[in-house]
Amino acid sequence: MQPDTIVLVHGFWVTPRSWEHWITHYEAKGFRVLAPGYPGFDVEVEALRADPQIIVDLTVPKIIEALESVISTLDSPPIIIGHSAGGAFTQILLDHGYGAAGVAMNSAPTEGVRVVPPSQVKSTFPVLKSPGNRHRAVGLDLDQWRYAFTNTFPEDEVVTTFERYHIPANGGILWGSVLANFQPGHQDTWVDYKNDKRAPLLFVSGSEDHIMPPAVQRSNAKHYRSATVTEIKEYDGYAHLLPAQEGWQAIADEVLEWALAHAQ
Repeated sequence: MQPDTIVLVHGFWVTPRSWEHWITHYEAKGFRVLAPGYPGFDVEVEALRADPQIIVDLTVPKIIEALESVISTLDSPPIIIGHSAGGAFTQILLDHGYGAAGVAMNSAPTEGVRVVPPSQVKSTFPVLKSPGNRHRAVGLDLDQWRYAFTNTFPEDEVVTTFERYHIPANGGILWGSVLANFQPGHQDTWVDYKNDKRAPLLFVSGSEDHIMPPAVQRSNAKHYRSATVTEIKEYDGYAHLLPAQEGWQAIADEVLEWALAHAQ
């Protein structure tokens, strides 16, 4: 039986609102679509900007636990599609046995991926410039948003998406992802790259993504050594905020087609 539910996992600096067009698009195709927020994200963007303590209190284990609690109530395994940090969380969910198929879109890396392109350093510098940000929620200004998320968007859409989607991000989690490769033992974003029971996984990259460039996804995909399907597809001209960029409908359809064809 093919999946009838799609779970959309958002990344950092945004909320489930960033999936608003994908939700209606997939619902129109007859799917049940869930876009769960991180713990405490059951409020609007404006509320999180006004009081970011909810963001400061986040941890990766808490996020994964919340996502698993949603997926575990479903009657059958869903298709899981994650963007940015949500792509890393999608990989973790699949490794934990959830999902019929997964799509990691402009994905943040899981533990062990050491590729750090210069544009990624520049994009994350607002957080990583100070160790003190490990205990803060750190936002982006418009210029930083433009560079990291919407560098190929028309200027009016840069401003519109910033005003509609942007929130601060948890500095501690971002610092933790940087340090994960230099600390002993498994860290929060560890996955078993040899897990043969994992559902099929597709990496999707935007060629012009600054914060999570294609080199990151290519390296992440190469780490997998399991017998399970792991593929990668790159879309020319797309920035990091691919789910909101003109032409997203075709990508949404193509990744859904792939997921349905490979679902197990």
